[in-house]
Amino acid sequence: MPELPEVEVVRVGLDKWVRTRTIHSAQVLDPRSVRRHIDGVDDFENTLTGCTIASVVRRGKFLWMDLEGLSVPAALVAHLGMSGQLLVEESDAPDEKHLKVRLSLSNKANFPSELRFVDQRIFGGMFLSPLVATADGLPAGAGSLNASIPQAAAHIARDVLDPHRGPETLYTALRKKTTELKRAILDQGTISGVGNIYADEALWQAGLSGLRNTATIRRPEVQRLNGALVDVMTRALAAGGTSFDSLYVNVNGASGYFARSLNAYGREGKPCMRCQENGRESLIRRDPFMGRSSYSCPVCQPRPRRTRR
Repeated sequence: MPELPEVEVVRVGLDKWVRTRTIHSAQVLDPRSVRRHIDGVDDFENTLTGCTIASVVRRGKFLWMDLEGLSVPAALVAHLGMSGQLLVEESDAPDEKHLKVRLSLSNKANFPSELRFVDQRIFGGMFLSPLVATADGLPAGAGSLNASIPQAAAHIARDVLDPHRGPETLYTALRKKTTELKRAILDQGTISGVGNIYADEALWQAGLSGLRNTATIRRPEVQRLNGALVDVMTRALAAGGTSFDSLYVNVNGASGYFARSLNAYGREGKPCMRCQENGRESLIRRDPFMGRSSYSCPVCQPRPRRTRR
């Protein structure tokens, strides 16, 4: 599933290509992709027609477009799920095999005329969500100056790259929990935008085991972890995100290449590069985790005593 850097790459692309443009028509080709829109397909299509995309915003993995022209303020939320893609295309371009929603946009010189939602596995979708005030009265997320957020995203915490949060915010959130550190940073109510890949990378960079109990975490360790999260996300964003297959692409269909820079994730049985640099020998290990995998170094990410094996 796309994580913060991948979704931010899409947001930046949408901000360039669709912001300030009016939706002339909306066409739903597969009702399953608007199943979260409780008023149905016809309402989705009719409500969007004539609206202008005022801004493209992201908080964590949530992506939405603020709309102008509605009697009740709302946003068009795009949930990418496992395989969702938002692509800008010319109207005469062939339809993608898994095209689900088509938005025809107002003309703009040298700009593609359609925004298409493509989704092979149909875990994602698009829907309208009413806007509510942010809990702290601050801008909702990247790309927004307004203190309003879709109701569907109001429950998630500010994300790793949000300038309105910092290490102390993370420390406070972690110390309120009694759980494993990796589980805590994957909880979008603690800090948003972190998924399995970047959690492993940040924990490796910070030299912390994801098995540590949050009740034992100290401020200097959280400062180190927060810095690692910011650094990993920033580098991944610069690389266009991480792509392991053709399902994650940006709005122009290009893949990211941060996978080439991973230090822990997917490197089972390979030398830990930090230990290698320090003259130690250790191999990255893989452990099952919540139906997925965790990758870590058993030497420079020491485990709590009760979990060592």
